[in-house]
Amino acid sequence: MSTSPSTQMKACVTGATGYVGAHIVRCLCERGHEVNAACRDPRMAGALASLKARRTQADLQDYCALRRAFTGADVVFHTAGFVGSRPVDWAWRVNAEAPLMVVEAAAAAGCRRVVLTSSISAIGLPRDSRPADERTPYPEDWLGLTYPDSKHEGERVALEAAARHDIELVVVNPGYVLGAPLDLRRSQTSTRIVGNYLLGRLPAVISAPMNFVDVEDVAEGHLLAAEKGRAGERYILGGTNTTWPALIDRIAALSGVHHPVVVLPRETARAARLRDSLGLPGLLSAEAYDLMAQDWRFSSEKAVRELGYDTRPLDQTIRLTIDWYEQLMLDGAFDNVHRSPLSTLASGVRAVSKLGLLEPVKLGQRLAGRRIIAGL
Repeated sequence: MSTSPSTQMKACVTGATGYVGAHIVRCLCERGHEVNAACRDPRMAGALASLKARRTQADLQDYCALRRAFTGADVVFHTAGFVGSRPVDWAWRVNAEAPLMVVEAAAAAGCRRVVLTSSISAIGLPRDSRPADERTPYPEDWLGLTYPDSKHEGERVALEAAARHDIELVVVNPGYVLGAPLDLRRSQTSTRIVGNYLLGRLPAVISAPMNFVDVEDVAEGHLLAAEKGRAGERYILGGTNTTWPALIDRIAALSGVHHPVVVLPRETARAARLRDSLGLPGLLSAEAYDLMAQDWRFSSEKAVRELGYDTRPLDQTIRLTIDWYEQLMLDGAFDNVHRSPLSTLASGVRAVSKLGLLEPVKLGQRLAGRRIIAGL
């Protein structure tokens, strides 16, 4: 089954209170589609109150609840997921096992089309100077990283189940999502790098590439995938390929807030793995370093060509994210947040900068041709 933009859908959205899920619910409602917003905890559905959407409680571990939620739907948007690596068993249950149950429940409910929210990290990494695309193979021995591996496994089992049950499964792979959430009172995991920078709590980033995309563009891409996506195919919903230090520089330029952020080489991830193997303590897990150190450059050309996918300029997305965080700060949302080891380290970097001790470093980075400090 394929729907056209003018055809009214009956849609069910899992993870409807989440960052991407809530925006999908909004897009569907604005277009006059009939929406069932499925969420684990209805108390978190405040952002959906103004939308004309039915709300249903359904846990991803509850097959019967999912089947009831999907009954009568033309399309299921499975957006629920866990953006994290710890605890490992929870990441695997949500990201790797739940997609199978969703497809099985959709088949039992008579819903023939499912759009699965995956991640660019579930696709193989670039092998040369060109960005990766949907055809890039995932490493045979996998990445050894919980989040990408669990998302990749979720795609695999969902596609196998869809083939068994004759379900039209379309996979979408968003980049690193920025922008304001529908619930403006809640911080979001992927946007915290912006908030932490503005709050002076970001000590360092790794000099590695990433693909950044606006949450509203990703939501629109999901609807396009439901309407035009080919069953059994995946579509990268990316935006701009740049680097973590370049992102920090843009946040600084657009906000007028200038905090020094140390730029670490990609080899830092190897050192962190060695540290973990020796049982030594650290500010972050080796996996956190490893995730930031990968080459996450991707092309959305297929989605543009087949779906009509489009994205806004990255600066516009960053500006919206900054505005939202600045309002949270004005509202006192971070006033009682406890100081962490990372924020303490960031304070130390700022103190060194105020003493003028980073001036030789800034000069050195110009001479060496390598970024050492971002944000100034």
